[in-house]
Amino acid sequence: METSKRTQYVSMAAAALFITIVCIQGFRFISLPPVIIVGGSGVIGFIMWYRTYLKYPVDPKMILLLSLVTIAALEIHMCEEYLTGFGPSMSRLFNIIWTEKGFLLVFAFIRPVLYSMTALGLCYCVPIAGFIAWFIFIGPGVAEFTHFIFPLLKPDNCGK
Repeated sequence: METSKRTQYVSMAAAALFITIVCIQGFRFISLPPVIIVGGSGVIGFIMWYRTYLKYPVDPKMILLLSLVTIAALEIHMCEEYLTGFGPSMSRLFNIIWTEKGFLLVFAFIRPVLYSMTALGLCYCVPIAGFIAWFIFIGPGVAEFTHFIFPLLKPDNCGK
């Protein structure tokens, strides 16, 4: 079923607002490097969502399983990042402030709520849920490969 023009415009505005708020808050509380990854993922996710899901939401049978498997894999990955001190390592690498509390707040508490609501939205073909699904596929899904360049970077040494 085709999404109405009004719903498309409201959904696009909500997605753009989401990207903007996440980038501003990320810059405010973390710094520029993670914002580049998240902002870039958000823009690419927006484009892919606009071209695929927005006008004609996909049958939940086609996207929900992929979405839930991706989310489960990302949550396992978050455990690995927490246990290996990813947040403090990023702080040293980019000379940013990323506390364990901040890491847990975002990745262990806020993100799972967003992911759960996305799955529910996909069940009911809610257009904005398609954007979040694309954001998850592109951002935490595909952009995770940027981690492989981190060993090649020299730590900032916290301004020393």
